[in-house]
Amino acid sequence: MPEVTFNGPDGQIEGRYSPGEEENAPIALILHPHPQHGGTMNNRVVYEIYQCFARKGFSVLRFNFRGVGKSKGSYRNEADALLDAALALDWLQTSNPETPQCWISGFSFGAWIAMELVMRRPEITGFVAVAPPANRYDFSFLAPCPSSGLFVHGDEDQIVPIEVVDELVERLSEQRDITIDYRILEGADHFFKDRTGELAGELDNYLESAIIGVSPV
Repeated sequence: MPEVTFNGPDGQIEGRYSPGEEENAPIALILHPHPQHGGTMNNRVVYEIYQCFARKGFSVLRFNFRGVGKSKGSYRNEADALLDAALALDWLQTSNPETPQCWISGFSFGAWIAMELVMRRPEITGFVAVAPPANRYDFSFLAPCPSSGLFVHGDEDQIVPIEVVDELVERLSEQRDITIDYRILEGADHFFKDRTGELAGELDNYLESAIIGVSPV
């Protein structure tokens, strides 16, 4: 998985990119947890999501928000993360101009930023939100949600109570023209400790049925 860099507002942003083997492969962007709470692109859950998309034949990019790892600058607020994610998606699309599908995924804080980007980029065709922090950030902007996608949560998450995610999914599921798949991992905490294999299995299962015309690696 080659190291890549692209320009951010405060300098170079570092990432890891796995190109799909098929010509005009679909693309996927993966976002990590909060930069000020130890989140990096090397987070185990982020890495598992990245590998899931790669196994399905996607060209996949994960990166560090500014101020994390080798990414230049310093993180100030959520707007910084959203801009970094938009620039990462620009780089990914420029590298794959004929891609037939565009997906985004995020873990925890990254899931919130991912859904913010879903609302702003109509070319996004699907999403995967893992442990979305619905108790800490307002998801009411998803009205309506423009894309179908997957939510995954652990029922023993002590940081984001499952009840708030239940409510979010229920609200989105009432909207027309989209399908929300909701997977609950029994006994899993917020970080999916000792359960990342099962998480990967749920993602593999979902992507197998959700993507069209993609040849797995």
